[in-house]
Amino acid sequence: MPTPTQNIANVAAAYAQAAKGGGAGLAARDAGPQSDFAALVKGAVEGAIETGKQGERLSIDAISDNADLNQVVTAVAEAELTLKTVVAVRDKVIDAYKEIIRMPM
Repeated sequence: MPTPTQNIANVAAAYAQAAKGGGAGLAARDAGPQSDFAALVKGAVEGAIETGKQGERLSIDAISDNADLNQVVTAVAEAELTLKTVVAVRDKVIDAYKEIIRMPM
């Protein structure tokens, strides 16, 4: 499972590849039902969801005394970091959308 840092690196690589390809991103979108960027975003979101679920599972196991406390703390910290990353990306996307809306036509 990719870490949030790897997800961010994958997003940066996708942007760099799109910048090099110029209009190739449109051709990729038209070529199939899902573009590489959409697949990247979907994978990142699924990874974030799985990280949260793992933190919840270990927390429940800790309540029933079936998990190591170090594992629980690590999983919860990873889930918290992932959530903060997702919120930061969401905020940047919303800010970018607002900037696009304010652009004169």
